[in-house]
Amino acid sequence: MFVRIHHILVMVAVTGLLLSCSQSVHDDSPLNDVPGVNESEILIGSSLALSGHAGFLGTQTLNGALSYINHVNEQGGVHGRKIRVIAYDDGYDPPRCLANTQKLIVDDQVFALFSYVGTPTTVKILPLIEQAQIPLLGIFSGANAFREPFNRNIVNIRASYYQETQEVVRHFVEDLGLTRIAVFYQYDAYGFDGLKGTELALRAYDLAPVARGSYTRGTQDIDEGLEAIMESQAEAVIMVGTYDACAKFIKQARSRGFSPLFHNVSFVGSEELARILGKDGDGVIISQVVPPPDSLESQALLWGVVEYLERHKRAFPEDQPNLVALEGYINAKVLVEGLRRAGRNLSRARFIDAIQSIQNYSLGIANTLSFGPTNHQGLERVYFTIIQNGRLVILTDWNRLTAEVRHDPSATCSE
Repeated sequence: MFVRIHHILVMVAVTGLLLSCSQSVHDDSPLNDVPGVNESEILIGSSLALSGHAGFLGTQTLNGALSYINHVNEQGGVHGRKIRVIAYDDGYDPPRCLANTQKLIVDDQVFALFSYVGTPTTVKILPLIEQAQIPLLGIFSGANAFREPFNRNIVNIRASYYQETQEVVRHFVEDLGLTRIAVFYQYDAYGFDGLKGTELALRAYDLAPVARGSYTRGTQDIDEGLEAIMESQAEAVIMVGTYDACAKFIKQARSRGFSPLFHNVSFVGSEELARILGKDGDGVIISQVVPPPDSLESQALLWGVVEYLERHKRAFPEDQPNLVALEGYINAKVLVEGLRRAGRNLSRARFIDAIQSIQNYSLGIANTLSFGPTNHQGLERVYFTIIQNGRLVILTDWNRLTAEVRHDPSATCSE
């Protein structure tokens, strides 16, 4: 009984601390009552995987964001304030993400949360966001849990997994005439969301997955899932996982003579997947929420990609340009635009109001960004890439993507 009472008292104390640092919905508070804001600085907090099996995703998300934030700070910041990001490594582990976020809100007193990576980690902090009434902008996840029900304090920039799976199912069924589609997924909130999105998309064609296979997060235990999907004789496999497990699945499948069309959702970490797969990567399709920055087509047509390449190279010359970092860069652009629109008399409520005022805002990519009072989904477009000779190439012609060219994708792609 004593242990239970002590646990309850601790939870009450933590809740009280979180509520005490939340911003009132009124905007008449003096500046020193706004967490994370003083005359010269705005504190932003992030928890993301900087190590472990998803370390590439977190590191590149952060580096991409800092590429733009460093540039803004060099120009004097926003309304005379520099932006400082406090980032903690959670290793893609939900309990660590929760502890990091409590520290960011209670101890560090950050103004907002920013560029979190992953569904299973970020869903754990939803109660903290509600308690502290703190904004969270730019989650590297397309999960529906961050979109429904609508939450004023959560700002999504990327397209959702539902949108990604809907688009790939449409191409598989309508363009390629495929009906035997399986799903391989990570057994957690991320994988379940991608599985559900695929099931909903297939249902529109009176179809269902011919097989479902899964693996445990943080492992590469793909054997059981591979067996189930091979037995189904699937023509295509939609994969909702991380680069290490998905690469092992594809390599083993091909070594055993099983070579359907493989599709991965954007969270997979496309460049790492291509690197690990090597020659086994040719023909693997990956949906994207931003255009591939190393594509000659992107560089020729999209000024936002060229801008990213220049600033990322300056800030992190050792990095190769990649989709994850470009998404982090775009997250930072939206953060800064919201801070600018909120004005010098900054508060959390005014920041969200400012974000909601963004309409048809050009990021220099192929689609504009818009928000509204009941719409916090900024971008809608889904791109598709295919791996060719170790590189990601924009997929433009689905009608020519047949069994005969799955291992010779040059006929399906353009630069």
